Amino acid sequence: MATEHADVAGNKIAVVTGGSRGIGRNTVISLAKRGVRSILTFHSNQAEADKVVALTADLGAPAIALQLDTGNAASFTDFSDRLARALAEMTAQRFDYLVNNAGTSSAASLATGTEAELDLQFGVHFKGVFLLTQTLLPLMNDGGRIVNISSGLARVAMNGRAIYGPMKAAVESLTRYMALELGPRRIAVNVVAPGAIATDFSGGVVRDNPTVNKMVADHTALGRVGVPEDVGPVIAGLLSDEFGWVNAQRIEVAGGMQI
Repeated sequence: MATEHADVAGNKIAVVTGGSRGIGRNTVISLAKRGVRSILTFHSNQAEADKVVALTADLGAPAIALQLDTGNAASFTDFSDRLARALAEMTAQRFDYLVNNAGTSSAASLATGTEAELDLQFGVHFKGVFLLTQTLLPLMNDGGRIVNISSGLARVAMNGRAIYGPMKAAVESLTRYMALELGPRRIAVNVVAPGAIATDFSGGVVRDNPTVNKMVADHTALGRVGVPEDVGPVIAGLLSDEFGWVNAQRIEVAGGMQI
């Protein structure tokens, strides 16, 4: 059933890319607890997306799942059309919040990185965020909010992340430009940078490898690795009216990792 936040959220609608798993999944659930309905995207695992839809229905804020490859910019116009139809199903014409969360990992170093890997990471993490946001802006309400997802690796350099980290740093810069240009529409844009989170990302290395898990915990002030439940509520909170005057900011959600 709906929670105490529902009256504040009203009939707000969020679009969350990569909402079937990990941080995106918890973001959709955290929004549902606040009474915000979501249209979430999934890349290939519709079964997991359907599970999220079922959970949000139980929370009184039913969601809709749509397939999307955020690395395929040629598909964005079609996705926009499908999104418009999904909004109509929700008896709406526009949405209020956009969370650019979908991403893919890379373990490439300066020595091993290839042009193909650079193109893939650029396509998903920068080009995809830029062009998808551009495509969807006509369907977004003025006064809305956008949260882009970065990484602690945009701040801290680690071996084997020579492509992934800089791509996320580019997203952080893009966020400030988005905030500047969308100011006249009263759309605030912020970026959340999670630390090492125990999900299936990067093959589940933080979650499933005890050595990596301990290394992360030992370098984190609060003494453990993060979980999706640490991050989703922060994103949902940033989208709320309570944080309406926060704009163009980078918020790291990492428990004090490598400070």
